[in-house]
Amino acid sequence: MIAGGVLTLALAVTLATGGRGQQIADAIGSGVDSQFAGAGFRLNAVKVTGASGLAKPDILAAAALARDLPLLGLDLDAVKARVETVGWVQEARVSRMLPDTLLISVKERRQLAVWQHQGRSVVIDDQGRTIPEADPARFPGLPLVVGAGGAQHAGEILPLLAQRPVLMSHLEALVRVDDRRWDLRLKDGSLIQLPAVDEEQALVRLEQLEKRSHLIAVGFERIDLRNPDAVAFRPRAAQPPAPTALLADGV
Repeated sequence: MIAGGVLTLALAVTLATGGRGQQIADAIGSGVDSQFAGAGFRLNAVKVTGASGLAKPDILAAAALARDLPLLGLDLDAVKARVETVGWVQEARVSRMLPDTLLISVKERRQLAVWQHQGRSVVIDDQGRTIPEADPARFPGLPLVVGAGGAQHAGEILPLLAQRPVLMSHLEALVRVDDRRWDLRLKDGSLIQLPAVDEEQALVRLEQLEKRSHLIAVGFERIDLRNPDAVAFRPRAAQPPAPTALLADGV
């Protein structure tokens, strides 16, 4: 009722005063905010949905909201713009929940991998974009991607590897070579060289070899899959037998 009366008054003033009408209407609008704030419509809580526990503190800090602000006077577009500057956030929506709550709903970027390049490690999303607020040490389960161009192309190779859980369970790092192709470094030091094109077909050939010979479990020095017509395999060098310990007399 209050808001409707003030709106009618603002329109009448605008028609009567010409160019000064908007300034007067704005001042009346500020008065409406004050009246609603006085009636209890002040910010008391901010709810964030769709964000992880790691992301929420950064989102709240960027929103820059203080308790007891007039809720109806908040610029929701400005709050949304501030929230979307946070690296965790892909997109955000901001709405009021009367009488005293602001709701921030976000779609969080999916953490894809840790990218290591030039001595620096960062978390990247599935588009290869850096999430500056994400501490790589807190994401030990993410794949490690190494080298120039690795961030931009990780989203292409990782879904193919995810379909092969045996290979993924042994993977130590994906190394981008000359920003053209990938080497897969396994945890035991084995190396798999993939071609610059038709990576999926190369991985299919690797799967066939694994089913026949269990190469990944046994270990090897290198498998070269760069030639589509042949597979080059280098077994791991045999370790010399350990020397037999000499026993003391009488033992």
